[in-house]
Amino acid sequence: MIALASASWGIMTDIAAERPSRLRRALDAVERAGNRLPDPVTLFVVSIAILMAVSALLAAAGTGALNPADGKPIAAVSLLDPDQLRRLFTELPQIFTGFPPLGIVLIMMIGVAVAERAGLFAAALSGLVRIVPKPLLTFTIVFAGCQASIASDAGYVVLIPLAGAVFAASGRHPLAGLSAGFAGVAGGFTANLSITTLDGLLSGLTQAAAQLIDKTYVVEITSNWYLMMALMPVLSIAGTLICDRIVEPRLNAGPQWIDLAPAGDDPARGARERRGLRWAGLTLLAFIGLVAFLAWEPGSALRDPVDGDFDPLLRGLIAVLFLAFLLIGLAYGIAAGTIRSDRDAVQMASKGMAEMGSYLVLAFFAAVFVTLFGWSNLGALMAISGAEFLKSAGAGGLPILIMVILIAMGTDLLVGSASAKWAILAPVMVPMLMLLGISPEATQAAYRLGDSTTNMITPFMTYFPLILIMAQRYRPDFGIGSMIALMLPYTIAFFFASTALFTAWYLFDIPLGPGIERTYTPGQHAP
Repeated sequence: MIALASASWGIMTDIAAERPSRLRRALDAVERAGNRLPDPVTLFVVSIAILMAVSALLAAAGTGALNPADGKPIAAVSLLDPDQLRRLFTELPQIFTGFPPLGIVLIMMIGVAVAERAGLFAAALSGLVRIVPKPLLTFTIVFAGCQASIASDAGYVVLIPLAGAVFAASGRHPLAGLSAGFAGVAGGFTANLSITTLDGLLSGLTQAAAQLIDKTYVVEITSNWYLMMALMPVLSIAGTLICDRIVEPRLNAGPQWIDLAPAGDDPARGARERRGLRWAGLTLLAFIGLVAFLAWEPGSALRDPVDGDFDPLLRGLIAVLFLAFLLIGLAYGIAAGTIRSDRDAVQMASKGMAEMGSYLVLAFFAAVFVTLFGWSNLGALMAISGAEFLKSAGAGGLPILIMVILIAMGTDLLVGSASAKWAILAPVMVPMLMLLGISPEATQAAYRLGDSTTNMITPFMTYFPLILIMAQRYRPDFGIGSMIALMLPYTIAFFFASTALFTAWYLFDIPLGPGIERTYTPGQHAP
């Protein structure tokens, strides 16, 4: 594995060193073309109009397929049908308020805004820059981004802007830091050193799909754990190389970024900051102790009352993180003197929420697009068509698994939710590959690798507009094309690095998880 990572590092280093101008010109061309696209809001509006027209045409043509899960037909649904238009008009408020990323972003922003405006982040970042060796800064951010998936989607709201600020505080381009954080959180979403809620979601869907062939088949939550742990250092190394050798040099050669760092050093302010950090640290320790206490005993508030597992805690991490940032922000602000009354804290939270105005507009149209795409059944039809393509290709073993990676990447460009895509794809792909002797766990692993790779370059990814707004704080002219050009090298590198690792895993027949093989034998994993 070390040899694989070293080889990948050497190859990409050679590319970056020998052809910087050619690569830079290609990325500049992508940026120019992408920035000619309309405003992201307009892009979603146009996409909704196109989606409605296409759905009507396909429905009129009688486009459909059989659902392999239950044998029932799935037909394209016209979004211009009176029933669908009526549904859209009546459910529009629920569509917006029920948009999954919306609640996460707004809840987290209350706590984060207080911590940021109280001065906690600026004080902590200056200390972090002094502690972390500069050569390891990028690696640390990408690695932390990958690990952030344990907190579900919170990494998008917290870690990515912090990564930009850390780079700025260390004198490096903040957009390079933001890109490294984005690459880790989005591109490394499926990689982790620990088991996350995503493992539980995907394994449940995989097991249901596998039982269409083998009623006794059980898919463990740890079914891809070994592979996902190994993916962490591989993606972190690849992300570090891309950021330091390709992305940041290109950014430094472009327009100057806006410096948002506080000016000058003030000894008195330094003393206040140290006092604030001390109280923030003590508050954080006390809060962690409280959470640990509440989760200690089976049947406690943060444990499942039936199974006794930590699923409520994992599903409630957004609330935990919100409270953590709010409390340490208050503790810092009171100790440092930046919060003198309750009104100061409320104003800080309010100003942070006010900055979300443009994101709320984007989120509204994104929610409508995602919902209508689901209603149209086009996603399900795309998935079934992809699976039929795999079947017709007549490939087996590793080639067909790589095709699964590619299909997942293509689907990811239009459908954001990992569990939603797998709910569509699993009943098709898992049984089909089981008949070819490929285990459901191997199919799931291939899907996971492809699903996260293109997260960074699709405007339809639910957090893409939020990251774009974050980047515009440093460069107001930063558009969709700029973001795609910024993240495209990561997508390419992550695809080759993860596929190379998966190939080695397959060829050497390394267990995907505890006792999990890449091949399927009837009766395997029976309880």
